[in-house]
Amino acid sequence: MTDAEVKPVPVSSWVPALLAGWIVPGAGHFILGRQGRGILIFVCVTTMFLLGLMMRGPFFQPQGGDLLTTLIYYGGFLCHIASGALYFITIAFGYNQPDVAGHVYDYGSKFLVGSGLLNILAMVDIHEIGTGKKS
Repeated sequence: MTDAEVKPVPVSSWVPALLAGWIVPGAGHFILGRQGRGILIFVCVTTMFLLGLMMRGPFFQPQGGDLLTTLIYYGGFLCHIASGALYFITIAFGYNQPDVAGHVYDYGSKFLVGSGLLNILAMVDIHEIGTGKKS
């Protein structure tokens, strides 16, 4: 089949799975019938997030300044939001670690950002499966 012959998939067939996968990592794959992948994504994203919390990694807050500072802080903040319910529950329970110097804290912040990036990759996978670009 060429690109001209590919029929567009209705948005309503994959958007609910995409939103579910954002809120609860792995849930979108469950909706699409990929239970093994869903479990793997849930375990990986949740483990990375919890390791970041246990290392007392700080959350990025949007902050202006020079271009590099803006990119780092807004990018980190968007990655935290990409973790979905994990981030919102953590904030609701009052987690607020100050940004301090130290190797463990720095690794913690990288794990927190990494969990969001991994969930973004999972959402891309949901989109590709839902639109039929990937079997």
